[in-house]
Amino acid sequence: MQFAGSIDEVRAAVAEARRHGLAVGLVPTMGFLHEGHTALIQRAAAECGFVVVSVFVNPTQFGPSEDFAAYPRDLQRDLRTCEAAGASLVFAPAAEEVYPAGFCTHVEVEGLSDVLCGASRPGHFRGVATVVAKLFNIVGPDRAYFGQKDYQQALVLRRMAADLDMPVKLVVVPTVRHADGLAMSSRNTYLSPAERTAATVLFQAIEAARRELAAGGRDAAILESRLLAVVSAEPLARIDYLTVADPQTLAPLAGHLRDGVILIAMAVFIGRTRLIDNALLSVPGGLNVDVEGRPGQVAADHNHGCAGRTSRDDR
Repeated sequence: MQFAGSIDEVRAAVAEARRHGLAVGLVPTMGFLHEGHTALIQRAAAECGFVVVSVFVNPTQFGPSEDFAAYPRDLQRDLRTCEAAGASLVFAPAAEEVYPAGFCTHVEVEGLSDVLCGASRPGHFRGVATVVAKLFNIVGPDRAYFGQKDYQQALVLRRMAADLDMPVKLVVVPTVRHADGLAMSSRNTYLSPAERTAATVLFQAIEAARRELAAGGRDAAILESRLLAVVSAEPLARIDYLTVADPQTLAPLAGHLRDGVILIAMAVFIGRTRLIDNALLSVPGGLNVDVEGRPGQVAADHNHGCAGRTSRDDR
């Protein structure tokens, strides 16, 4: 596995991979990698001959009172994780490499960036879209891999890539969860033992929604009240947002739910730690589905299989 700290090094390594006919995959991360990141890297390695993992805690996606300075970092551990998962190259630049002096260009995806997490964290998705656009330009990947836990982020970036004619396919990999249902997140390390137990309430709420649909529930307000009741019953939880929404527009749904797929999305503070979670559920029946609308599981299987290496034209 190679290591690069500069843009020039990344471009040289990718160019060499291209000369050998390898498809290029990109896994953007902020480091402090967990099994969810491992699943992304493994999926990329199964589908691409050359996998770049970026490790960069992006300052522009943090608000002034957020946890940029405290965000967990352990590059040496991340390098071991990346190599074991099948990465070909790790790109871990300094902030000055990504945002040199005089940097003044930003990418904004209107509409999708202004709701849910965007309403709570103004400017967050501008920072995300800008750094990912830069990574797409630096690496030039055939495929880029993101987790479904960050569903809104994936939707924003897919829209950005489509609108700006970026020749990359975004692949969204199912959320990887602990045995008790908590979605894996680098911020889980902030939780005390009592908070860690309380944090399972997010998954419990998703399961309550699934059961409501499986029992024939079709009213959006009642479904949302079920979610609210579950989370509100946890003393350590404080709701930022909790919604039943359209999975394409993120607009809240009201009234009688039509057949199809709905998004359950939430951000909840457990103590001082803000956690997000979501699920795509079918109506009727409450079947869990993936981002393409296919049947799936809430607790993702770590064995994604191997589709082999692909050509640049397979996008």
